[in-house]
Amino acid sequence: MFSKNPAGTLNVTVIEGRNLKDQDLVGKNDPWVELWVDEKYPQRTRVIDNTNNPVWNQTFTFQLEASRKDKLHLKVLDKDKIGNDTIGEAKFDLDQVFSGQPVDTWVKLPAKLGLTSHGEIHLYVQFFPQQ
Repeated sequence: MFSKNPAGTLNVTVIEGRNLKDQDLVGKNDPWVELWVDEKYPQRTRVIDNTNNPVWNQTFTFQLEASRKDKLHLKVLDKDKIGNDTIGEAKFDLDQVFSGQPVDTWVKLPAKLGLTSHGEIHLYVQFFPQQ
């Protein structure tokens, strides 16, 4: 069944992370989240130093076009002195927010084979249809 996705504004609040998998040999992660609907326009949180349970409370806005099959992509990274290490990645299906009800959820960051978890990210997602 083809569902026409509405055009409008998507607000995503990255609230916090919990139990993020350590990428550093010494100390804890310095995590940040990169998120996008269109990979050409990624947005990112600030870095929270030395924690595997960061609190960001940052809201991001995305403009969605009608008829696109959109997913919100999340990539959680650990900032290092040289480069960044990926802690985990996930996709959030936007169908559940098109009903008009905000979604307050934890998104799991599965390991490569999906057998273990690299932690979770707490999101609050809301969609406002174009008038």
